[in-house]
Amino acid sequence: MPTTPKSIAFIGLGAMGAPMAENLVKRQFRVTGFDMRASAREALVTAGGHDAGSAMDAAAGAEALVLMVVNAAQARSVLFEAGALAALAPGAVVMLMATCPPGEVEAIAAEVERSGRRFVDSPVSGGVVGARAATLTIMVGAPDETFALARPVLEAMGDKVFHVGQKAGQGAVVKTVNQLLCGVHIAAAAEALSLAEKAGVDGRLLFEIMGGSAASSWMLKDRGPRMHEPDPAVTSAVDIFVKDLGIVLDAGRAARTALPLAAAAHQMFLATSGLGHGGRDDSQVVRAYRALNAKPANDA
Repeated sequence: MPTTPKSIAFIGLGAMGAPMAENLVKRQFRVTGFDMRASAREALVTAGGHDAGSAMDAAAGAEALVLMVVNAAQARSVLFEAGALAALAPGAVVMLMATCPPGEVEAIAAEVERSGRRFVDSPVSGGVVGARAATLTIMVGAPDETFALARPVLEAMGDKVFHVGQKAGQGAVVKTVNQLLCGVHIAAAAEALSLAEKAGVDGRLLFEIMGGSAASSWMLKDRGPRMHEPDPAVTSAVDIFVKDLGIVLDAGRAARTALPLAAAAHQMFLATSGLGHGGRDDSQVVRAYRALNAKPANDA
């Protein structure tokens, strides 16, 4: 069986990708990164990694390729249009860690495998905090042998690595369900806060009470306090849930599964984005509820 990859091309050095790549460097992998932003590449070099002028250059001869891009379209562009797949070493492992529709992941995997390389469907959860601390949850769909090969690389970025199935797309399904629950929980917390505020109840007191009751959720306790801030730091943007809940609904249609709560939550994130707040922290979905219920967004 092939040995664990040592040379890794890392594409996508964003808010999560940059610390993930740095954690690989800390675990003694040779990491060559590419991002459109020169500052992101320079930060990787400062951390002990290497930079490249293009995705193809980063992938040249690498034993593994980590894709921490925005969506499936970007993954396809990097792999097939920019030439990264062809530049990899024979038998290299491609790890797609972005949130993508399961069907798209299956299609990309088929093309990768036709080239003689291996594919690991490995979306992540845990946000920027988890990426920095190497405590991400990683949901993997891949054959046993391929998973065993990739596991040390994945464990350098996350401490909860789950092998959820033998096929590409199965990791994406689990991540899709995760995003369904996260999006609905945030929207539900915002809706509860909106009702309390409209009735004149102090929202901070409400969440203090709810946080210790059976009505609590991780999202309520994490996002709830930020709903009271006028412009909280962005840990995950509203537009991420516009995208991810769209993926959830697409998966529901493909499986002929009704997802009415996900659809309602998607509409509220979409409305928030339409109000011009797509780049704000996802807790700010509360702004759509405040607009709907005639409460000014800055009246927190």
